[in-house]
Amino acid sequence: MTNSERQSENSVPEAGKHAWFSHDRLGMFIHWGLYALGARHEWLKNREELSDDHYQRYFDNFDPDLYDPKEWARRARLAGMKYVVVTTKHHEGFCLWDSKVTDYKAPNTPCGRDLLTPLVEAFRAEGLKIGFYYSLLDWHHPDFPIDVHHPLRNHPQAEALNAGRNIANYAAYMREQVRELLTGFGRIDIMWFDFSYPGREYCGLPGKGRADWESERLLELVRELQPEIIVNNRLDLPPGKLPDITTPEQYTPRVAPALASQGVLWEACHTFSGSWGYHRDEDSWKSPEQIIQLLIDSVALGGNLLMNVGPTGRGTFDARAIAALEVYQNWMEVNGRSIYGAAPSKFPVPAGCRYTQRGNRLYLHVYNWPYRHIHIEGLADRIAYAQFLHDASEVRWLSHTRDVDSNIGVMVPEGMITLELPVRRPDVTVPVIEIVLKA
Repeated sequence: MTNSERQSENSVPEAGKHAWFSHDRLGMFIHWGLYALGARHEWLKNREELSDDHYQRYFDNFDPDLYDPKEWARRARLAGMKYVVVTTKHHEGFCLWDSKVTDYKAPNTPCGRDLLTPLVEAFRAEGLKIGFYYSLLDWHHPDFPIDVHHPLRNHPQAEALNAGRNIANYAAYMREQVRELLTGFGRIDIMWFDFSYPGREYCGLPGKGRADWESERLLELVRELQPEIIVNNRLDLPPGKLPDITTPEQYTPRVAPALASQGVLWEACHTFSGSWGYHRDEDSWKSPEQIIQLLIDSVALGGNLLMNVGPTGRGTFDARAIAALEVYQNWMEVNGRSIYGAAPSKFPVPAGCRYTQRGNRLYLHVYNWPYRHIHIEGLADRIAYAQFLHDASEVRWLSHTRDVDSNIGVMVPEGMITLELPVRRPDVTVPVIEIVLKA
């Protein structure tokens, strides 16, 4: 196989106007809203079945006086992230920008200002592409019918309360807000809608899907206003209308996702801890190895990783989030070329490892550090050179020979090579070996 054939075999499928997405691989998700003051999960209004009157305390006290989006953007860039997706409106219905169609927005809180514009400007100045998350749910809007996910789902008069609610009015409201988002902030690269649940009936209250959101009409508006934009897969579009990307959440797929038997661009979204919003008392933060492996696992299957930060009610990243971002920063500084522009490899991967590949550069990510040797199939007589990526130190290898003392020698079967490793693992969260293949 020639080098050009090998590069074609392992390259990212042509994505046209979305080629940047397949190249950049790592983005920052930001979940920020009134729930940051509750500090116990972004779904707290739902989980605790809170009324609007009870939840109003967060609106009345929302004043992120330490908010510095330039610092957020700087940390995202240093962590190796190439794009951001921010919750312009989450399920609670609260808007970070100065929307003209609602009073339930940041400028009307003690904060007194639009929070989205400076964020967009700051991240754009750091070279990151801009994505907007917009919830299809709205637990505050008076025309949003009560359903399985609504805080009032168990209210004794839930059905009666729904009598005056008109989902068509709410769909029109959403279109106006999306119009504001896609006309007031310059070029937007991603529109991340969340989410549909048409089959989830609860106590006679139906779920919601494309007919409720008027999804096709909403999508047409998005395409009209921002033709180059990427739209995700949560609008419950009818069969045959494939989204730009699909978005597995809080798990890593076993194989690359496909829709209608077709490969698709995809992006796993994950949290550093167990919740998306700021959670003061949560103690399930992922280890450095886990958060690096989430990124590698995604790229090894041809996908991206959107990693979430939940800022505090004062507008800061807490110490745990900063430490997690610094894990990415330290690892990506020396191993980024195994991620950016990389794609899956066709070569069989050794146990306890993952491959990514860029042309004739094969990247072996070593999850389980062995004693001295890694045995590799499919690369006999194909390696030109090998080195650790973090420091460019040479990695030597053994090839098959017939005359080996089986008691003290490493036997390398035909068709394999064996990398010779140091006994002690390098001081890198996940060591990467860069293998240069012969042309």
